[in-house]
Amino acid sequence: MRRLAALTIVIGLTCISGCKSSTNSQAPQQSTAAPAPAPADSSAPSSSTPSSAPAPADNAAAPAPAPAPAPVAAAPEPPPPVVVPAGTSITVRLGQALSSKTNKTGDSFTASLSTPISINGKTAIPSSSPVSGSVVSAAAKGKIKGAGELDLTLTGITINGTPYQIATNTLERTVKGKGKRTAVTTGGGAGVGALIGGLAGGGKGAAIGAGVGAGAGFAGGAFTGNQQIELPVETVLTFKLTQSITLQ
Repeated sequence: MRRLAALTIVIGLTCISGCKSSTNSQAPQQSTAAPAPAPADSSAPSSSTPSSAPAPADNAAAPAPAPAPAPVAAAPEPPPPVVVPAGTSITVRLGQALSSKTNKTGDSFTASLSTPISINGKTAIPSSSPVSGSVVSAAAKGKIKGAGELDLTLTGITINGTPYQIATNTLERTVKGKGKRTAVTTGGGAGVGALIGGLAGGGKGAAIGAGVGAGAGFAGGAFTGNQQIELPVETVLTFKLTQSITLQ
């Protein structure tokens, strides 16, 4: 009886001990099955905070160089200047009357180019270009042994609005004695100017003349009864350049 009671006690203690160990072994499994959530890391970026721009890469490509400027085309060379050579004839038409009686040395006069001047087939100086001249010498009857004298030269010409100084031969005109008439060229002229016709009363285009040989002379004139030289308006005179003209 006592042995049975003792065996019963031992069996009961064994059961109790087994139940405790089973309970203790299950408790940790339940605690590990659902671990507590880890605390939020304050250093981690919040989903509501906008992300910062990514840092540029160290090996970013360098910007492409600017294209080289296009070469500037060279300006075309200006055409060579036009040169009117010495020896060129300049035929003018007087714009005012001249007289050995009324004009004096140093007086200026006006005229216009009667015939255009061409160089290499192109008009270099158009007709009607304004011309200026000077009275080199003038003397009325009785001041030089009774002879009348009128010497002229050209000093300037305006071409397409640009004035140029020029140098020409001198046209000398003298009258010696009653009824005697002479016309001489100097300053480079090699011939004698010939006078064709003349009117004592004057007037526009009163007389026409021409140069002879390499010289040039008065193309027109009129003589009064007291041996005065009268060149009316529009008298045509021909001179020769003694120096070339370079046109701009």
